[in-house]
Amino acid sequence: MIEVRGLTKRYGEKIAVNGLTFGIEPGKVTGFLGPNGAGKTTTMRCILGLDYPNEGTVTIDGKAYQDAAYPMREVGALLEAKAVHGGRSAYNHLLCLAQTNSLPKRRVGEVLELVGLTEVAKKRSKGFSLGMSQRLGIAATMLGDPKVLMFDEPVNGLDPEGIVWIRNLMKALAAEGRTVFVSSHLMSEMENTADHLIVIGRGKLIADCTMQEFVAGASGASVRVRTPSTDQLVRVVSAKGATASIDDDGAIEVRGMTTEEIGDLAFGEGIRLHELTTIRASLEEAFMELTADSVEYHADAPGHQATTTIGSGV
Repeated sequence: MIEVRGLTKRYGEKIAVNGLTFGIEPGKVTGFLGPNGAGKTTTMRCILGLDYPNEGTVTIDGKAYQDAAYPMREVGALLEAKAVHGGRSAYNHLLCLAQTNSLPKRRVGEVLELVGLTEVAKKRSKGFSLGMSQRLGIAATMLGDPKVLMFDEPVNGLDPEGIVWIRNLMKALAAEGRTVFVSSHLMSEMENTADHLIVIGRGKLIADCTMQEFVAGASGASVRVRTPSTDQLVRVVSAKGATASIDDDGAIEVRGMTTEEIGDLAFGEGIRLHELTTIRASLEEAFMELTADSVEYHADAPGHQATTTIGSGV
């Protein structure tokens, strides 16, 4: 388990993380979201002891990362896939990591097979594509068979097959009872992967909840209704305080009422329904709405004069 308590990190006058508190529990995939400059990378670096907080504490299974006797056996982390000596082969890169962490040599072959790099194990990593480098980074993350895993943009550079693979891998690792913490800007992929979300903006916590709770908290939820009595249904739901609009295909979009409320109302009024479907906001829509006040960079649409709020990308 990862516990962050009152974490504050400053770089000069810039406050990258401001009193952040949250916990990452095992057995689920926890997504870490936030606009550019929100403090996600700084937070992950503080968790791994790469940066030291000005205030607050960060512990992994009750102790600081730097106090771990064999770090790779306890925590696996992928922060920068290209952070590899280009002159080394994939095999030698992993072998060096294994030897410096007292890990058995056989683990090198096992993780290479896990990530699909066995056939290129002897090739120098400087010739690897971004997707191959990403797989090598994931192999290094898994080398110590750790209970806690952290991934920063794990699908970056992967093809569709690779994206499905890493998605299923993270889910499988969580199902084994491991702690899986993943940061990504790809909302569609996070929506398919994460069970729980930590959302921050300008270094502060915005949300700590399940995926379903986060999406439900957005105002984008509506109900799609099809009926031969369109005008009548619009009148009765409007009388109850809901808003209703008619789409181009004749369906009614109702906001402010649930499917159950609409169904009961229609039954009481003798209105026959052909469709009654809840349309929830996507994760992307919920994210854009709930983090709107935390975005540091704003650009107008093409053809308009751009306006930018300058801020740090920490």
